Amino acid sequence: MRRIDRYLLTQFVQVFLICYVSLTGLYVVIDAFGNLDDFISQAEQQGSLLEVVGRYYGYRSIALFDRMSGILALISAMFTVTWIQRHQEMTALLAAGIPTFRILAPVIAAAGSISLVASANRELVLPQMRQMLSMNAQDLAGSHGRDMQPRYDHQSEILLRGKLTYAAQQRVKDVDFLLPFQLSQHGKHLVAENAYYRPAQPGRPGGYLLVGVSKPSGLLTSPSLRLGEQTVVFTPHDTSWLKPNECFVKSDVSFDTLAGSNAFRLYSSTAELMRGLRNPSLDYGADVRVAVHGRLVQPFLDVTLLFLGLPLVVSRSNRNVFLAIGLCILLALGFMVVIFACQAMGSNYWVDPALSAWLPLMLFVPIAVGMSDPLRQ
Repeated sequence: MRRIDRYLLTQFVQVFLICYVSLTGLYVVIDAFGNLDDFISQAEQQGSLLEVVGRYYGYRSIALFDRMSGILALISAMFTVTWIQRHQEMTALLAAGIPTFRILAPVIAAAGSISLVASANRELVLPQMRQMLSMNAQDLAGSHGRDMQPRYDHQSEILLRGKLTYAAQQRVKDVDFLLPFQLSQHGKHLVAENAYYRPAQPGRPGGYLLVGVSKPSGLLTSPSLRLGEQTVVFTPHDTSWLKPNECFVKSDVSFDTLAGSNAFRLYSSTAELMRGLRNPSLDYGADVRVAVHGRLVQPFLDVTLLFLGLPLVVSRSNRNVFLAIGLCILLALGFMVVIFACQAMGSNYWVDPALSAWLPLMLFVPIAVGMSDPLRQ
């Protein structure tokens, strides 16, 4: 690595960090003032105010990096190139016989590295923080109830219903599961005070442990209910690990999915989303299929956005830094509008979900190649 490479990399990293810290700080200040009363209330229960606020926004700053990394890399690259043009350093390097692409190689490599780091963050880090990211400022401990939207288990055809969900305990309050015809010999409504999600264990399936069962009458003293060869509703009559007022409903619908948290799709890894698509208990729509393909195409979109922006700076005679940033923002906005429009069409089945995720790449790569002549000079 030559001295000029280190110089450009230093300039790129400085701009990236300044932009990231500035935007994150702006978000924290605006959001914190709106939720200050809630933070003070939570601090009385969980510790100091600084600890509560730091933990809450610490997780969200990592999520913001995932959302802003591509645009911030473009801003940093365009600012770095404009800066060396402004001080005639680009002219000196070109006069020394160094090709434009070689001069910009460290900037391009740094922007590509940011995209790879963002992908690793998306697949490895954010899924570990999904529960914390799903909490809002009013319920950092997950102890407050949230309204529950009914959801079908498409494998057993049971409609999972309840009044409130509690994330901290993975609990559903006032359960009223609607059983299908094949399981309704004692009644269609399976009513209980609470249901607790239990993941699969050796010898036990995953599902919901219902406590305080009141309906249907006669269920708890009857054999477990089966669909074909598979037991779906376990009863104390023939299940030793259940108490007299309990029953267990087998289900592959996780609590995160049942609670209707949008964090499941936003912060799950690609592998988890693909397993959800293959889960017979779930019936994910086109939006999840679009999200899976979007994860695969995102690094390529980040690099394409970079090669759309760099030629605008390299080929310009006007070397105003603020004009470069303005062009960058306009370019990024147009780029994102096209991506969101394509994803919306895929989510609503106007086009194939896979095609909607890859369509922006098909549209912009030829444009980026056509615009890249200044980089090859």
